[in-house]
Amino acid sequence: MPGIDRRTLLIFGGYAVAFALVAVAQVLALPPLVRFGLAVVALAAGAMSVGEATDRLADRLSPAATGVVQSVLGNLPELFLTIFALQAGLVGVVAAALVGSVLGNALFVLGLALLVGGFRHGTLTFSKAANRLYATELLLGVAALVVPFLATRVDEPDFGHETELSVFVSIVLLVIFAMSVPIALRLSQAGPGAKVDSAREAEDEEDEADAAPLVRDEPPHRGHPMSQTLVLLGVSAAGSALVADWFVEALRPAMSSIGMSEAFAGLIVVALAGNAVENLAGIRAAYRKRADLALSLILNSALQVVLFLTPVIVLLSLFVAPVPLSLIFDPLLLGTVAVTAVLIFAIVLDGEANALEGAMLLGLYAIVAAAVWFGPAIKP
Repeated sequence: MPGIDRRTLLIFGGYAVAFALVAVAQVLALPPLVRFGLAVVALAAGAMSVGEATDRLADRLSPAATGVVQSVLGNLPELFLTIFALQAGLVGVVAAALVGSVLGNALFVLGLALLVGGFRHGTLTFSKAANRLYATELLLGVAALVVPFLATRVDEPDFGHETELSVFVSIVLLVIFAMSVPIALRLSQAGPGAKVDSAREAEDEEDEADAAPLVRDEPPHRGHPMSQTLVLLGVSAAGSALVADWFVEALRPAMSSIGMSEAFAGLIVVALAGNAVENLAGIRAAYRKRADLALSLILNSALQVVLFLTPVIVLLSLFVAPVPLSLIFDPLLLGTVAVTAVLIFAIVLDGEANALEGAMLLGLYAIVAAAVWFGPAIKP
């Protein structure tokens, strides 16, 4: 395409190479473990490509709309992956992947961001008001997962009505997500981490917030034609759908061959490949001492999974899955995501963070990964 910049060429060129390799492996019917490994790389490259195309599209529309655009389009790779996994009957993998996406962002990505930024700059400071809002929304989302778990235990009033309760909670979460969009837009207009009430003042004082969703050295993509951006987004999304299908096809035999548990496959492998990779921009923001931007990108991504992606997949599972997905998660996964939400709230409460706090988040992520590694292996 004419006028395409070097960064975009590298990202989409790398994705094209990864896609070609996994396609060849699929055609040649290479061993499942080889196809799975190539699919993981291609899925991660696809997530980066969709994220890049989404940034370009958001820039063309307006900076204030970036959060909304990323909410809908940024999760396309994982949405495709979970749909195919549900069709294959891998409900446990999907449930673990949804929790893993939250943990991947809130523990792994945020932990790396604080570690890198803290080592380079010491204490990172950020707005308490805006980031406390994100943390509160995350706590609300976790509470919405805890209630169905408790209400459907044996001898509880909703026992046997897991699907009905999950559908109702999913609808409530989507309503909350829709109501949060105007606030997110005002925060975007005010700049990363600004207070909602000071949006107009911040617009005059922080012109650099126009580039907030873009964590890159190059200038924004405002000069690129909309048609070029839409083509890149369409190709990335279509490629991600194909790769997700191949990924799920190779997942069961590949994981069974090495004895990997279903929980580990979903919580770590699927979640990192499909969602958290695109949020490495948050690490770059922390490296540049833009802590407000880093937390905004990373926490918003975790919120999108809880308030948007999870309820959408629960509702879709009613039509595409042999067994509907419910919001009744494994106690270990549920407890871990609850502890994570509390930790995030504690970290943002004082408006400061350092490398030690990042290391603690990474340590918890490693502990969770080890805990689910020894679970029951996926059956071939």
